[in-house]
Amino acid sequence: MEGGKEQRMVAVTSFTMAQQNPLEQLQAKFKEVENSFKAWLAKQSMPVEAAVVTATGAAQGAAIGAIMGTLTNDISSSLPTPPQASLNPQAVASLKQAQALSGGPWVQARNFAVMTGVNAGIASVMKRIRGKEDVQSSMVAAFGSGAMFSLVSGMGGPNQAANAVTSGLFFALVQGGLFQLGQKFSQPPAEDVYYSRTRSLLNSLGLQNYEKNFKKGLLTDNTLPLLTDSALRDVKIPPGPRLLILDHIQRDPELREKR
Repeated sequence: MEGGKEQRMVAVTSFTMAQQNPLEQLQAKFKEVENSFKAWLAKQSMPVEAAVVTATGAAQGAAIGAIMGTLTNDISSSLPTPPQASLNPQAVASLKQAQALSGGPWVQARNFAVMTGVNAGIASVMKRIRGKEDVQSSMVAAFGSGAMFSLVSGMGGPNQAANAVTSGLFFALVQGGLFQLGQKFSQPPAEDVYYSRTRSLLNSLGLQNYEKNFKKGLLTDNTLPLLTDSALRDVKIPPGPRLLILDHIQRDPELREKR
């Protein structure tokens, strides 16, 4: 009997997956791989995690920088290079800054690899130390990446230490502002607070497309223990997903107790 039930569940799951389009299946698979990688990384020591995150961030930054460098078509090669003796220090600093920001694919790949790699590595260390991701950790990571970007790219004048501090402060202020904006706009609407557990349940079953059905029928988190097949049918959820949802609720100890 148990075997027949498992076969029915497998059939229902296959039916549900067949309803999803290939893009959603690819996204779900990518999310699964990403979650597995994060789970593995969380079990590693801090130096190992920092090294892996830094290398991954540097690779992503290098790819972005190479693309940007290709699009700019190495503008730095067309910039005039008059003798530095004929220029004042401020003009020389401006010329170096322009060359740093308009290099070709290799130059931009190097600059962005350093910037993103250092940012990601410091952010992972700060998260391990402080146990959370907040604006302070984000600004510290941005300061480090800005300072290293200044040193590697050669931006600014002859005083590299001062330029590194200035660039780090600028990066930290920008990153802090963006972090605060992201926190403000990423907060879910007030009505979504009542569907947090419902959303988690549907995502775990790959049925996130039916969240709108729950909202349309006002089936909030408080109604999860009370759900029946007829209630789900009333909000136009197909038979297969209905079985998965009800089975999940039946297996959940907390929901089963309330039920």
